Amino acid sequence: FIYFGVPAALGFQMSAFTAGIITLSLNAGAYMAEIVRGGILAVDKGQMEASRSLGISYLKSMRRVVMPQAIRTMIPSYINQFVITLKDTSLLSVIGLAELTQTGRLIIARNFESFNMWLIIGVMYFIIIMALTKMSNRLEKRINK
Repeated sequence: FIYFGVPAALGFQMSAFTAGIITLSLNAGAYMAEIVRGGILAVDKGQMEASRSLGISYLKSMRRVVMPQAIRTMIPSYINQFVITLKDTSLLSVIGLAELTQTGRLIIARNFESFNMWLIIGVMYFIIIMALTKMSNRLEKRINK
C-alpha cells in the first residue's frame, strides 16, 4: 500500500527504501505506543496519587515516579517488538528491497543451492536474534538490580 498505492494516488514516486522505512516505522510505532500505554497503566495508580498528594507536579510525578516503574515492565516487550520488526524486514523483499531474504533469493538463482542458502540465512537471523535476546536479558537484570 505504501509503495504502490500512496504514490499512485498522490502522483509521485517513492523509492523502495523510503517505502520500507515508512511501513516498518508506522507498524512498529503503533505497537511501541501500545507498549508504552500498557506499561504506564501497569503501574498502580496509587503511585501517582501518592506523589501528587506530596505536592509533586504531574510531569515530575510521571518522570520520577511512574516512568521508572513502567520502563521495567516495558523492556521485555520493547525487545520483543524490535525482534519482530527485524523479522518483518524480510517482507520488504516483496517490493524489491535488497535485504537478507532477497539477497538469498538472488544467490539461489545463481547457484541453485537453495538448502544451503536458506540454512545460512536462518543461522544469520538466529545469531542476530540471540544476540538481541542476550542483550535484553542483561539490560533487564541491570535495571532490576
